[in-house]
Amino acid sequence: MEQKVTIKDVAELAGVSKSTVSRYLNNGYISVEKQEKVRRAIEETGFQSNFFAKRLKTRESKLIGIVLPRMDSVTVGKLLAGITRVLEPEGYQSILLVSQLSEEKELESMQKLQQQGVDAILVDSVGITAEHVRRAQEWSLPILYLGQQNPEVRCLKIDDAAAGHRMGVYLKQMGHKHAVFAGVTESDEAVGIERKEGFIAGFCEGREDARVDFVETGFDFLSAYNQAEEIRKLAPTVVVGATDNISLGILRYFHERSVKVPEEISVVGFGGYEVGAVVYPALTTVSFDYELMGMKAASYLLHLLRQDDNETNLDMPLTFVERESVRNLLEDYVQGQAVAMPVMA
Repeated sequence: MEQKVTIKDVAELAGVSKSTVSRYLNNGYISVEKQEKVRRAIEETGFQSNFFAKRLKTRESKLIGIVLPRMDSVTVGKLLAGITRVLEPEGYQSILLVSQLSEEKELESMQKLQQQGVDAILVDSVGITAEHVRRAQEWSLPILYLGQQNPEVRCLKIDDAAAGHRMGVYLKQMGHKHAVFAGVTESDEAVGIERKEGFIAGFCEGREDARVDFVETGFDFLSAYNQAEEIRKLAPTVVVGATDNISLGILRYFHERSVKVPEEISVVGFGGYEVGAVVYPALTTVSFDYELMGMKAASYLLHLLRQDDNETNLDMPLTFVERESVRNLLEDYVQGQAVAMPVMA
């Protein structure tokens, strides 16, 4: 019996990755040098006819298109790990395209994937527009959006407002009254609006003496680092980074200028990146399980492809992680009051 040739066999013979072979077969971009290597490997193994014969017979490509906002992110790595853990055992391969945080490139990438005949598309979206909604409703293949919410399309996201609220309540309980929220533009509804507004609600609720200033940064470490002096000039007792990456950039700036955290200023974030546990001081954060999100997203796509009527649990857990980067001002106040009280004879 003739042994079945797989994409893995072709990739090993050509000395490239399986995703490179998938891109070649689906007219995606790879270098001329790699094209030639894959072409020769396909000829030697006879794989191409097997691949397309299967596609014609089943009307399935066994390919899932994934659009990511960026690749230089801890969250993206964990998300992909979760997606791969579910899809690979089911015989699916992924085609990855990157939007570079551009709404226009995100839509272009979706169009390319649809034209290449993928079975489904997963989009870690920078924002759901009317065009995103139209495609999800009119295209024949399943589309799942991550990171944003819209009632007219299939979505999977963290409850950003709840995460922000939880952090706001915590800092209020720690006696903080003046915060700077270091966040991204409101074009990102989830992080730029929901997370910020949730924090303000939790932090200011029930009191008139609370104040929240806003300083805009990008998602990257460097842009947050470059905005840290502006944040410092506002003289808050706590800085709230919309992501751990933002908080780490600010922590670095403070460290270089001998600003003591949390003695002089507290810093918190969102995300639960592992590096937050090893920096000094370790970062207090609301942790999100991005690998679990990837697994849930991939499972949901398989559920849609199989037209399975069983319900899929898309709830995402939030975990508050208290570490060393926040000073308890309320406790300091109580201790100060105790010291100031006269000793009775």
